[in-house]
Amino acid sequence: MDNVRSKLQDVRRLTVKVGSSTLTYDSGKLNLDRIEHLVRELSDLVHSGCQVILVSSGAIAVGRSRLAIAHRPKTTPEKQALAAVGQGILMQTYEKFFAEYGLTVGQVLLTKADVDNGKRYENACNTFETLLNYGVIPIVNENDTVATEEIEFGDNDTLSAYVAKLAKSDLLVLLSDIEGLYTADPRQDPDARLIPLVQGITPEIEQLASGAGSDRGVGGMVTKIEAAKIAEEAGIPMIIINGEKPGMVKAVLAGENVGTLFLPTGCDLS
Repeated sequence: MDNVRSKLQDVRRLTVKVGSSTLTYDSGKLNLDRIEHLVRELSDLVHSGCQVILVSSGAIAVGRSRLAIAHRPKTTPEKQALAAVGQGILMQTYEKFFAEYGLTVGQVLLTKADVDNGKRYENACNTFETLLNYGVIPIVNENDTVATEEIEFGDNDTLSAYVAKLAKSDLLVLLSDIEGLYTADPRQDPDARLIPLVQGITPEIEQLASGAGSDRGVGGMVTKIEAAKIAEEAGIPMIIINGEKPGMVKAVLAGENVGTLFLPTGCDLS
């Protein structure tokens, strides 16, 4: 196990996904302290020689907060309108924080059609490669303002797995409001144990997943397992860690035994 983790020190390109519940307060307003810690950590990784792609949720939650809308949006037009408001606020915040560390960000908005269409898939791959070669940190979200049910990813866990594949990442990191995958829901079962390593997604692993997470996000463990399956097919390891604790991404790349690491079948990091 220690040897498997130590191999993560060789990661040079990683996709990091952060969810709405990590980025925002219950009010929907941005948790600037947490964002600043995340930006500082990712910036330090870039300065050390890593290439980082950030898949960020939060646009709809922020838009909902700015417009003082109490209910969670249910219709596509509502989601699109709130995303249109929130996305600009979110990008402005990231641009400000990353600029303090001398880094430039670039916005990349995707729909499912971009990964289903061969030519658009190739264009997306080239865009990521060029941005990273320029030293830019791509900030990725679903293009909610144009996405419909037929062309939407549905959640950013799934999106992040496709982005990791598009960008040919060495590792996918999901920052969650939980430590990783447990034998049961730790919020309900005090005997639940963290599963440190999963090698291949089995029906038993899928059964451990539960429903959606917080009111500000759409993802839960189900979507994270789905993301692991997509990453597995692409041969990319994935790890779930607690995004509410500063320094966790660096802990992963230092080989520390944190979170739940998903290894694709046949992937041997030892």
